Amino acid sequence: MHLAVALEGAGWHPAAWRAEGARPEELFRARYWSDLVLEAEAGQLDFVTFEDALGLQSLRREGPDGRVNRVRGRLDAVMTAARVAPVTTAIGLVPTAVTTHTEPFHLSKALATLDHVSGGRAGTRVQVSGRADHAAHFGRRVPEQTAGDGELPTFDADDLFEEAADYVEVVRRLWDSWEDDAEIRDAATGRFVDRERLHYVDFEGRFFRVRGPSITPRPPQGQPVVAALAHVDLAYRLAASSTDVVFVTPQDTEDAARIVDAVRAYELGHERGAPLVVVADLLVTLGPSRQAADARWDRLDELDGQEHRSDAQRFTGRAEDLADLLVAWHDAGVQGFRLRPAVLPTDLVAVTRELVPTLRRMGQFRVTYEGCTLRERLGLVRPANRYRAARVGALR
Repeated sequence: MHLAVALEGAGWHPAAWRAEGARPEELFRARYWSDLVLEAEAGQLDFVTFEDALGLQSLRREGPDGRVNRVRGRLDAVMTAARVAPVTTAIGLVPTAVTTHTEPFHLSKALATLDHVSGGRAGTRVQVSGRADHAAHFGRRVPEQTAGDGELPTFDADDLFEEAADYVEVVRRLWDSWEDDAEIRDAATGRFVDRERLHYVDFEGRFFRVRGPSITPRPPQGQPVVAALAHVDLAYRLAASSTDVVFVTPQDTEDAARIVDAVRAYELGHERGAPLVVVADLLVTLGPSRQAADARWDRLDELDGQEHRSDAQRFTGRAEDLADLLVAWHDAGVQGFRLRPAVLPTDLVAVTRELVPTLRRMGQFRVTYEGCTLRERLGLVRPANRYRAARVGALR
């Protein structure tokens, strides 16, 4: 099975920064993030994801909540991944990118750069933003509809996901706009690039008009891995049409099987190079016993002053029991898991030093890294360059 961790601040519980072992004074320092990713790599996890957003963390969907007893603020996810890349050697690096209000050209070259500096280990999780306070940071676009009486304006969800699909398409075309052998680097003749192997993408859609080509050579993977988190039909459709990996949030084994069937159904009608890799999210709090793990979680809720609820199923207990759950969901068709540690680095260390050895003893997790790139590790082929195929075909 595939195994990953989602890195978010001091951990996924909002009171994690106050927990024993947390490092809140280092949340905005490079060493903190490097240490976390190196720990994940020591456990030979497939990849890590880095959270990001266009606004401060908040309990309220429509804007800031004004709370000062929770972590607020974060580093840029792509830049954090780029900083971590040189100190790691094998683990995949998957920063979050918001497709709303941002430009696909900028993301395409940033991720291509990340793929180059990491030797083919880059990916991204795309997400949309419908919040009015996020839009206010940019000033180019305002919400187009009102959700209901007394509620703040919001964006049309269909538009947001249609825009995200176009965004990913533009990014992928820009990655292909340099053929793999476009760089000649022939000092004797003075030719650095072959201009015939650089291509205009000429994308024109409802949301974007992008000329191209990119300014960054094609990434080592050809196409870095694209992922999305999906809870609803619109997100499943986006994943089926545009991404390589889909993160899902089953509540139990039966629900896991149902979601896998739904994902496969959404894939029908889409021309894909490979089926979606289905990865289930779980919020985890680990301990030497279920009682100890529950006590840790209850203490976090006590510190925060309220019960924390998550979109993902919460697991509290021993690493051995978590391993049994992962195997059951894997048997139901889930191909991998993205674990959300409640407290960092505490629960991450429990994953790498307790859960991983348990899975290995069960014959469920590899002993060494396999493949050099993130695509290879996830069983995804390196895609052919669309423009090269068209050019070669035209010459015949």
